[in-house]
Amino acid sequence: MEAKKDSTEEKILDAAKTVFIAKGMDGARMQEIADEAGINKALLHYYFRSKERLFEAIFSQIVKYAFPEISRIIASDEPIVSKIEQVIDAYLGLLLKHPFIPGFIMKELSRDPSGLFKMVVKFGFNPQIVLDQIQKAMDNGEIKKMDPRHLVVNIISMCVFPFAARPILNHLIFKDDTNALENFYSERATIVKQFVIDAIVIKK
Repeated sequence: MEAKKDSTEEKILDAAKTVFIAKGMDGARMQEIADEAGINKALLHYYFRSKERLFEAIFSQIVKYAFPEISRIIASDEPIVSKIEQVIDAYLGLLLKHPFIPGFIMKELSRDPSGLFKMVVKFGFNPQIVLDQIQKAMDNGEIKKMDPRHLVVNIISMCVFPFAARPILNHLIFKDDTNALENFYSERATIVKQFVIDAIVIKK
């Protein structure tokens, strides 16, 4: 019985990811998720009473996967430039798999940020460690001097904005050309890494 429950739950979570990607959090409907999962709406509500709770379950899974990997990169002995490249790869890889995340996070931050903050703390992610490593690399002459906070925010912004603004990019820049938009996203990690490296590495 437990195996069947787990199977149904996984089926619901997979269906919800599909619908969230297609419709976004606001546009998604519980009936659509039930239809995608091949179950009735009553059974969906038995497992998850609302799409917010459903997303929280998905987001928790994603955080469990993403934060240990990013934490491992940060704790490694790699040079700071290599760490930044690896983090960009990991972060954009995550967003490519789950492009609905930025929209949900922005909504949750405006509604009640405490839940997200608690989840981040739970997995032991400490932004100050990142800032200290960047500052140390600057002090050692490895990269150009700047406010480490600006560097971190710049990197996050370049990674997140194209996903958060997907409808705008799709309509205004790519003229609803889905293939061109997906190619743009697949190239994003390479472009962001090169941009950051050109901005921070000291030319000799």
